[in-house]
Amino acid sequence: MIIEKQDPYCKSCSSYSHIRKNWLGSIVFPFSALLQQSEFSDQTDVFKRAQIFKKSCQAMFPNRRVTATVFNGEGIQILVTRYIKALNPPQQLLDIFLHDSNATLDLIARFVSLIPVVPDVLDENDGFDIWMTSERCISLAIGNKEEHAILLCNFFLYFGKKALVVLGTSMLEGQVAYVLTQETDEFLLWNPLTGQCHKQFDPFCPLQSVDCLFDDGNVWFNIQQNNTPMAVHFDYSKESFWKQLLPKDFQGTNAQSIQPEEIIYCETNKSMIEDLKNRIERTLKCKMMEWRPKQPTHWNRQCTYILQKILPKLELGTGSFVLSEEEGEFERLLQFYWVTGFPMQMPYTDVQSIIDAVYQTGIHSSEFPQTEFALAVYIHPYPNNVLSVWVYLASLARHE
Repeated sequence: MIIEKQDPYCKSCSSYSHIRKNWLGSIVFPFSALLQQSEFSDQTDVFKRAQIFKKSCQAMFPNRRVTATVFNGEGIQILVTRYIKALNPPQQLLDIFLHDSNATLDLIARFVSLIPVVPDVLDENDGFDIWMTSERCISLAIGNKEEHAILLCNFFLYFGKKALVVLGTSMLEGQVAYVLTQETDEFLLWNPLTGQCHKQFDPFCPLQSVDCLFDDGNVWFNIQQNNTPMAVHFDYSKESFWKQLLPKDFQGTNAQSIQPEEIIYCETNKSMIEDLKNRIERTLKCKMMEWRPKQPTHWNRQCTYILQKILPKLELGTGSFVLSEEEGEFERLLQFYWVTGFPMQMPYTDVQSIIDAVYQTGIHSSEFPQTEFALAVYIHPYPNNVLSVWVYLASLARHE
């Protein structure tokens, strides 16, 4: 700043000036930001390519899904490939089946399926998908269909599996995201919302169409005339079957994954689990009496005791458990009662969802005279408050 002054006692004297420096503040440019400036033009080229790619694909097959870019949690547009990275599952899951890798993979798929699902907030066709990172999905214990698939894919990559995310449609769920793994002599399709695995040629696989694939390096659009899973050739290196977003020698993007180096898990509070279990039991018993206003509701303690012992074994049984002791007790019970009921398993979202599921079974509506009921609730805790809820409701009618 230049300041001019004149001697007040000598008006005939000439004025003089001096320079005064005032500190107003500072601006810091992070070095990483300066480096990113050089990438902006490259990223712009990639986004233009992605836009052209999407329009071209939709022109060929308007009814097939294609997603190359989405918005992250900060509202920044990024390539879907940046969501794919090997990430560690909870150590608790890795320690259960130390010598059975297939059982461990099934358990990890089950863990992902227990994370509650939220529908996409925005219209699925408006092109403005917002996806969270896998770490955020775990910390909030909630995610959409694509976030579930990305999480499961990243867990499989941790084990060295060849895995990609599949976008397609299902007769049961509409638009879906699955995980494709390549085994020695076959491809497997994993539904992250159920934890179920299907072979490519399984006629009972709910996946109806395979429209798009992506991994950490590229996006492929299915240009085969028949896009049903059993008819699709999954060799995405063949350009006659798959249209790829980025050519093999493309150097326009070297953006890092937005996923963390590792996920830190927290243990679920066991006392909270016990309180929740008791609250669910009390609520269901009260609801049973509300649903049967004209009939008394009697509880069979012996059957309840048996069901309480069965439920924990179902969680990690993987379908090959042995319930010899409980089977014997149940057989003795069947000598006196006609028993109707079955166990239900669901991710925990809220108590009302459990009430609705129990009501829909219709077991409470038994009109046999002197009907008794048995109710057992079990909650299996996983890290980060991911809960598997089991409810077994049974009605017992004495043999005439």
